[in-house]
Amino acid sequence: MNSQEYKQFYDIVGALNGWDFSQLRCISEGMEWDFYDEVGKLCKSSDVVLDIGTGGGESLLSIADQAALLVGIDLSHSMIETAQSNKRKASASNVRFMQMDAGSLQFPEAFFNLISCRHSPFRASEVGRVLEEDGVFLTQQVRESDKANLAQAFGRGQSSREDGALKDQYMEELRQAGFRNIQYAEYDADEYYEREEDLIFLLKHTPIIPGFGQEESDFRILQQFISDHRTDRGIRTNSARFMIVARK
Repeated sequence: MNSQEYKQFYDIVGALNGWDFSQLRCISEGMEWDFYDEVGKLCKSSDVVLDIGTGGGESLLSIADQAALLVGIDLSHSMIETAQSNKRKASASNVRFMQMDAGSLQFPEAFFNLISCRHSPFRASEVGRVLEEDGVFLTQQVRESDKANLAQAFGRGQSSREDGALKDQYMEELRQAGFRNIQYAEYDADEYYEREEDLIFLLKHTPIIPGFGQEESDFRILQQFISDHRTDRGIRTNSARFMIVARK
């Protein structure tokens, strides 16, 4: 999707269900890290942290005690409302949430010690501008080979690019933005969805299969996919991710 399509999709889904994937019954095998665990490990108690694409804020709130101030931003107004509600439940006085476009960060230069971004677009020049010298930026993104068997079954998928294209793009943009110490890691884990409704929820509320459900044949294809990929552990697909850790 281009940036405008992404914004429209994100707002619609945020308004519909708040991106609440908590009820999904899914297990993964082969994940090599938990992203917010990695963020938390790099936080100092005195740090000011920015989280781009914070969604409902649950992940940022989970590391609230590891930094002095944490700010979560998101494109979707409804997501920020969800995040504010989650903040009240967590009683986290050092966390702030606000609606903001990552392409135009409304913060002073060198304001943050650490910036995180999971599964959300970012602009490297803006990240570099608001990050202090020697500050750290971490991002986890979805690889083009994610959900490969689903894309093959439906004949369309969330990415038409070669695996590694987004990684190469982001690493080059970070270099141009002044980042010099750039590290990269990736994994491709097995993912098992326990029930048919778990997989349907995923497909209807993410862009894995663009326009899923709008074509009559989609549910027929899905039933065949489930039959072909059902195992004792669940309906198998893959979760392909990469992580970049960059320091100015």
